[in-house]
Amino acid sequence: MIEPSKVNKQHDLHMLSRKQLELTGVQNVESFDSEEFLLRTELGHLTIRGNHLHIKNLSLENGLLSLEGNVHSLIYLDPGSQVKSKGLFGKLFK
Repeated sequence: MIEPSKVNKQHDLHMLSRKQLELTGVQNVESFDSEEFLLRTELGHLTIRGNHLHIKNLSLENGLLSLEGNVHSLIYLDPGSQVKSKGLFGKLFK
């Protein structure tokens, strides 16, 4: 039997030439800077890493996010894992 809470969850990601990302199912932008975005999506947390990253368009009401920049990696965190933010010192001492 399918759980009703899991039926409506949708999250799509479209990347063009590793320079543009369009996402649906975005619930919140937890943190961001020009090198890393941490998002909460319908299907879990997503970390996007790169450089010169910036928001082109954001509509949390519709769950839409568009990013531009040089994308290096996309990492989905396991559902039960703790979300770690780098914090100020973590960003300074990479």
